Amino acid sequence: MGQEESHSEEMDLVQIQDLCIIFMKECPSGALHLHEFKRIFGVPSSSEEESLYIETLFHSFDTNQDNALDFIEYVAALNLILRGNIEDRLKWSFKLYDKDGNGRLDRSEVKLIIRILHKIKFQKTNVSSMTPSQICDRIFELVDQNADGQITLSEFMEGAQKDEWLMNLLKLDVDAKGWVIQNCGKTS
Repeated sequence: MGQEESHSEEMDLVQIQDLCIIFMKECPSGALHLHEFKRIFGVPSSSEEESLYIETLFHSFDTNQDNALDFIEYVAALNLILRGNIEDRLKWSFKLYDKDGNGRLDRSEVKLIIRILHKIKFQKTNVSSMTPSQICDRIFELVDQNADGQITLSEFMEGAQKDEWLMNLLKLDVDAKGWVIQNCGKTS
């Protein structure tokens, strides 16, 4: 299952090379800063939700926390988004939710990401009739096994694998591959 999904989402070598060429063109210094990251991926400054989402993505990939992506961080990010298996994508999603980096998700952290996703993913498609608070409550009901008000990585992973609705929500799939392919060439 995981291999088939990963294989079906692979980009061909030409597309990956194109993304690397864009990096080298846009970042001759070898460091990609947030404003450049937004420009490469065509995030309009008028879109608060997309801007917040891309900032969250950027910081999750900035593994050394120097406020810049080097080429290795950039390639690792593209590989995860475009070719990563479901387990790796869930671990990355957990990291995105875990704003304070303490290894546990509380309701405020989950609600923040759910609000962003609700505006980007659900309101455009009218898929969910639930509010962000209702979605957050349902996540905690399904995942917080010991009812301590926090979700650990293992609870997150187990919960996502038991419920398809939850899996689709927790893996933060907002068609990242399509979005990267569509927007990576919008540089000026």
